[in-house]
Amino acid sequence: MSQSESSKPDGLKRLWGRRQSFKLSARQEQLFQSLLPRVEISLPDSSVPGLIDPGRFFSESPLPLPASRVSLEIGFGGGEHLCEWARRNPDESFIGAEHFINGLAKTLTHIEEERLSNIRLFTGDARRLVETLKDASLDRVFILFPDPWPKKRHHKRRYVQDDTLSGIAHVLKDGGTLRIASDISDYIVWTLEHVAKRREFVRTSDSLENPYRRPADWPPTRYEQKALREGRLPQYLDYRRLTRSE
Repeated sequence: MSQSESSKPDGLKRLWGRRQSFKLSARQEQLFQSLLPRVEISLPDSSVPGLIDPGRFFSESPLPLPASRVSLEIGFGGGEHLCEWARRNPDESFIGAEHFINGLAKTLTHIEEERLSNIRLFTGDARRLVETLKDASLDRVFILFPDPWPKKRHHKRRYVQDDTLSGIAHVLKDGGTLRIASDISDYIVWTLEHVAKRREFVRTSDSLENPYRRPADWPPTRYEQKALREGRLPQYLDYRRLTRSE
């Protein structure tokens, strides 16, 4: 893997556990050498907060693509949701942030097999990426089935926090979408309480009416399928970013 933000000290508290669980196959190792450098986002060491247009990650890469709409998935796991969005919307651009090496390997395999040219990957801490992006530069942000960190002493490691929501509010365009899903009831309560404190977001009527129903345009993930197999019902929280004058 090329040098990335995840291996540089940045003063942020770590939000994840292990980076790898299984040994990569020979093919996956090859994709890390050949494909990852072509789709990986690298932030400059001296990047100034709030100045980077995410469209540049697509227009200036070895796989140039016009970026009229850009979405970000934070913690994309095996890439099922990210790649399905990219497949359905070939004229849009998608950024995935993930530190887990095995998840990156699966996603690289999807990108190669399906020839998805509209995905870029960030292998470091998503907070670093969000803080460098320009205000009102993203159309959608997804946080799906994040690590719940169930022990109270670990709650500070949960991705949904006041500061991360503030960052997302800055980078989402007016009318943009924030989607959060979890099968852990405590994390849902945690999320509802934290987002409720943000005046920039309003929950959609469909999400309020039936949070257990996944919207039709919301591709499933393997974490969701695992939860259902084990008898846990996921909830799907859908928010709209209010206009900055509201």
